[in-house]
Amino acid sequence: MAVTATMPAAPSGRVAPPEDRQLGRNSALLIALIALQTLCVVLFLGDLYADMRELGAALWREAHVYIEITANLALIAAVICEALFLRQMLVRQAHAERALSVASGALHQVIEGHFAQWGLTPSEADVAIFTIKGCSIAEIARLRGSAEGTVKTHLNAIYRKSGLAGRGQLVSILIEDLLRPDALGLQAGLAPAADQARPAQALRT
Repeated sequence: MAVTATMPAAPSGRVAPPEDRQLGRNSALLIALIALQTLCVVLFLGDLYADMRELGAALWREAHVYIEITANLALIAAVICEALFLRQMLVRQAHAERALSVASGALHQVIEGHFAQWGLTPSEADVAIFTIKGCSIAEIARLRGSAEGTVKTHLNAIYRKSGLAGRGQLVSILIEDLLRPDALGLQAGLAPAADQARPAQALRT
């Protein structure tokens, strides 16, 4: 049964990498610490309020009152700092995920733009995607359920239409276009993908 290669796309429902899982655990621990410290602040303030009702003005002559007030202020400051740090962590994580999504979408647009410019057939585009992913001719033939000779014919057509010399240049031209300053504009639809594709012949100048 033939397998059709899929274009790289923005991550959706992907398994979180170890860095994301570690960040999630750190965020959960920080949230738990903030909640615990907030509870301590509430209890200390309640105890201080009870002492005020019991002792009245004489409360301020008790040394432990100033210790409790200092401890409460320190806890409140810690909660505020930790909350700001947690917010910064979550904003950084959201920014990284958006950047990854945009980059993945931009790569998808760059690939489609080049394939359209080169005039690849669906089968040739399929083989090109497997090639970009690093599959060998034998692996592509097995995945597509076709003969190796057919895959070689498609590859020859791809390189002839694109003017490229092999897999290395095929991958290189995509990476170079993705690294262009305006590459991320592709995802936002700022320019047609085909217009963004650089002529392959430029690699040989």
